[in-house]
Amino acid sequence: MRSERIGPAGDADLPALAGLMAASPLLARYGASRSGALAALEAARRAGDLLLVAREPATPAVGLAWVIPSRILTGAAYLRLLLVAESRQRAGTGGRLLDAAERAARAVANHMVLLVTADNTAARRFYARHGYRHVGDLPGLAAPHLDEALYHKPLRGHGDRLPV
Repeated sequence: MRSERIGPAGDADLPALAGLMAASPLLARYGASRSGALAALEAARRAGDLLLVAREPATPAVGLAWVIPSRILTGAAYLRLLLVAESRQRAGTGGRLLDAAERAARAVANHMVLLVTADNTAARRFYARHGYRHVGDLPGLAAPHLDEALYHKPLRGHGDRLPV
């Protein structure tokens, strides 16, 4: 049963989101820290990135979707991060966050692109189930010892595209 609420993150949410990022075993592979995550989230807010937070009544943040709108690639939005607290994984929170991110991105973008650590098979299956197509691999893009898989999903049909 769905118990979280998803909505735009405000400044007051950023410390909890930074804590969520710092606690992520996946992000630890990229050297994430609470202070670095907080600085990145603050910069994202200043830049106009879309930050969505999943909240539960007793928990300030159980999930985050971070989307960067762009006019490149005929109007693609970049899903920089989709993160769900380990205690809420496999409960549908990630799918609901992704749906909310896609709805918000559709207002400004024709496509969504994202990167997944190539060895993260669970995430790769998740994105495939949600209509994303693997389009290639980028060895050592974010870190020399980690390869990334690039995924793409159209958000609009060819006749319904936003001008870029």
